[in-house]
Amino acid sequence: MIVLTRLNGKQFVLNAELIRTVEEVPDTTIQLVNGERVMVKEPMADVVDRAVEYGMLLRGLLPPS
Repeated sequence: MIVLTRLNGKQFVLNAELIRTVEEVPDTTIQLVNGERVMVKEPMADVVDRAVEYGMLLRGLLPPS
């Protein structure tokens, strides 16, 4: 799970395994595997970095923080 911020400033937790695509158009838009779209304040690169880090943590490639 990764913590992100909606455009209204409220934080939420997203299951990174449900991410299908991430794009900046100009706001960062995340499309989930179920077709739902979520817009967040974080830049696309940050979302990708958090998702990759989460995946590495799940696979035991990173120690828990």
